[in-house]
Amino acid sequence: MAGKILVSTAYLPPVEYFSLLSRAEEVLIEREENYLKQSFRNRCYILSAHGPQLLSVPVYLGSLHKTQLKDIRIDYSKRWQQVHIGAIKASYSASPYFQFYFENIEKVISKKTVFLIDLNTELTETVINMLKMKTQLRFTSQFETPAESENDFRYRISPKKESGFRVKEYLQVFNNVNGFVHGLSIIDLIFNMGPEAVDYL
Repeated sequence: MAGKILVSTAYLPPVEYFSLLSRAEEVLIEREENYLKQSFRNRCYILSAHGPQLLSVPVYLGSLHKTQLKDIRIDYSKRWQQVHIGAIKASYSASPYFQFYFENIEKVISKKTVFLIDLNTELTETVINMLKMKTQLRFTSQFETPAESENDFRYRISPKKESGFRVKEYLQVFNNVNGFVHGLSIIDLIFNMGPEAVDYL
């Protein structure tokens, strides 16, 4: 895919998201939209011994009106950082490349980042560096109504609907228990395939 794409911000996004980033010449991340609940903006799925496991970053939401995504703050009254780090360790410590990449992910999650979009951006840039991609991220300065544009992916990648995207299968931890599972966070691919991960995008 050539040219510019428009995507939402996302927390440790699925493989499909990075597949789009790897093919684009320019990536714009939406920061002016109203926050959308139950989306990849604050959640991801990893693979545990019992199947896909949801990891969700708790956020503060305005009760009387919609809150712009760029103003969404992370709620540290809950122990989500310890839960996420523990779950990632439990799921992937036996994976071939865990020891090479985990520390970089853990370092970002462990910070007390104030805004969700800043946490997501730092994690996305960390993964871009791991994959040795040359992708440069930019942000929108105003909100544009969703269009039928083939380059607008803000609302197409969602945990609520099947996108039809299928990554080429690779060997996952717990593969013998679950069979191959689609729709997981990019870290599943990285921890299992290491430097070869970029070839699956």
